[in-house]
Amino acid sequence: MANAEHSGRAAEVFGGTTAGTRLGAARLGLWAVVAVLVVRQMTAVLSTPSGERLTDLETWVGPNGVLHVTGSLYDSTRFTGTPFAGLVLKPLTRSAEQALGWGWTFGTLLLVVALGVVAARALPQPVSRRTSLLAAPVAISLLMLSLPVRNTLWLGQTSIIPVLLVLLGCFAVRGERAGGLCIGVAAALQPTVLLFIPLLWLTGRRRAAASTAGTFAAATALAWAAMPHDSYTYWVHHMAGVGLGGKADDLANQSLHGALLRLGLTGPLEIALFLLLGATVAALGLRRAVRYAQDGQLLLAVAITGCAAVAVSPTTWQHQLLWVLLAVVGRVGKRASDRYVWPVAVLLVTTLPAKMMLPNMPVVYPLRDNIVLLAALAAATLVPFLSRESPYYQTPIPTEYAEPVPARFRRVPLLPSLRRVLTRPNLLLELLLIRVTYAAYQKVRLAAGGSDEAGRATAEHHGNQLLDLERFLHVDIEHAVNHAVVKVDWLRAFFDFYYESFHFVVPLTVLAVLYWRRPVDYRWARSSLGFATLLALVGFWLFPLAPPRLMSTLGIIDTVHGVQDFSKPDYGTLTELTNQYAAMPSLHFGWSLWCGVVIAVMAPRWWMKALGLLHPLFTVSAIVATGNHWVLDAVGGAVVVGAGFGLSYVFQGPRARTVTALTATEEARPVPVGYETPRIPQAPG
Repeated sequence: MANAEHSGRAAEVFGGTTAGTRLGAARLGLWAVVAVLVVRQMTAVLSTPSGERLTDLETWVGPNGVLHVTGSLYDSTRFTGTPFAGLVLKPLTRSAEQALGWGWTFGTLLLVVALGVVAARALPQPVSRRTSLLAAPVAISLLMLSLPVRNTLWLGQTSIIPVLLVLLGCFAVRGERAGGLCIGVAAALQPTVLLFIPLLWLTGRRRAAASTAGTFAAATALAWAAMPHDSYTYWVHHMAGVGLGGKADDLANQSLHGALLRLGLTGPLEIALFLLLGATVAALGLRRAVRYAQDGQLLLAVAITGCAAVAVSPTTWQHQLLWVLLAVVGRVGKRASDRYVWPVAVLLVTTLPAKMMLPNMPVVYPLRDNIVLLAALAAATLVPFLSRESPYYQTPIPTEYAEPVPARFRRVPLLPSLRRVLTRPNLLLELLLIRVTYAAYQKVRLAAGGSDEAGRATAEHHGNQLLDLERFLHVDIEHAVNHAVVKVDWLRAFFDFYYESFHFVVPLTVLAVLYWRRPVDYRWARSSLGFATLLALVGFWLFPLAPPRLMSTLGIIDTVHGVQDFSKPDYGTLTELTNQYAAMPSLHFGWSLWCGVVIAVMAPRWWMKALGLLHPLFTVSAIVATGNHWVLDAVGGAVVVGAGFGLSYVFQGPRARTVTALTATEEARPVPVGYETPRIPQAPG
């Protein structure tokens, strides 16, 4: 699939010099990032004790490894590769043992760099000079950060080799037969790579297809002659690896076979359903891949075929999922603001653990456990990638911005490029970012201060210091308010319910209303809330603080969580949800104050503004009455919220005014054929 579009200009661009100082500095900076990531990955692997790193490689070449057994490779559940893979690895056993650390890790990193360079050169033409110069370091950086590469380095796997061989055969090697030879060797290592044979055939690369099939057949026959028993076990008894699956696959096997096993299906029914679904996915994926290959998007076609191979493979471990990351090159969406949704989704899925993508709720376990498989299926069969013939491929519908509002200070905003967008942001992208941001917030909050004995002592010491300050200021009302509320059952029940229920509901409701009715103000409010939360995380980290309910000498009654064991306050499911020593500042009050301010500013009626301001009042009463926060915690929450609004003003300028019509300049701007200018309703207030 090495096409004429990748000859000439692309090579000249990659070999040429940069056009300007800024572009050269950006390129140098990106390569510096690549160097840092390479050093970091090598340090992370080689600094780990030998018994905890390269564990998969140890299972192959160690003293009791699979490749040392005298019987069948498949007598152990550790080996699920092809007989040809075992045949190739056996002679390398001794050298792999001798170079188990530096050599193996450094060689893998070189493969990653080569993969990134080849993928960057395979971008569909034409590309700008900036893209051609920056694509390689960006691609290598994304690969280094991805879970497949990180797992490969950590486990000592070889999963990068088949992907690199396919890309070399499609884009780098000259001659169809030589390209087919590379892909054929990759298929001998991972049989589902055979899906590239019909792709090659249907796109006119018939010599390459024949060479791929011949190379695969020769390699498999060689392995069969050298290891007949293992070959029979793999290809016949286990149906090309299908029977090698089982409960041991757990969540690592991100294939249709693994998903069906996790759903509880086993035996002939599961295998029949897997073969049926696999054939369907392969047919749909190949049809789409051929269409995009004929459209000139060859790298996208290869990625789609690879994603189909991910789904139909009997075992697709997480370190074999680079095909999903390559699908990031596809363009989705007519609007410029929608172009970020697909690449962001792919990068999140391939970079972050599944638990950060979806909440820890049983109802979403089927989605969370198969999230990478679902991304591969979507890329192979569903995602509507744009054709290069589409008028929106090069020129998407432009984003409309509000007129800037003059600031009171000369150097505000510091980032004038962050102008207020009139149209609503993409909902899926917003949900993805909100979920990932909140997951990161949970992890940082949970880690702040620690939950060991030393962390508890520090948090209690800070609690005594804060109590002394409150006594000096004569605001130490926690004990009196707590015991007064406990005596009134309905009041205690009200504050318990308010504390547990409104912390998330009200902010999410405010964001949802602003998103739908006031998109310009939504971005302003969202940014302010994000800044406030980030500052609060700094407070949790620097000043771990025990809340009143965890100060055993105060006699505070924990009305929400019940009686706690003060010798082990990090007990039960409570610790899994939150860090109990992340009390200063109080985001319970901070978020409620943010809601009150936003409602008071935005609401069109006076009674709506009043209701909005009652929410922080009820919240501060609830957090003190239930013993979950000190009074000064609420003060800290107010400080970070005020700073959040201030940072939003400094970086982005004043809140933008909503307009009802486009300016003359915007009306004269050319737009794609068939694009209708949206009507922007005027918001009240």
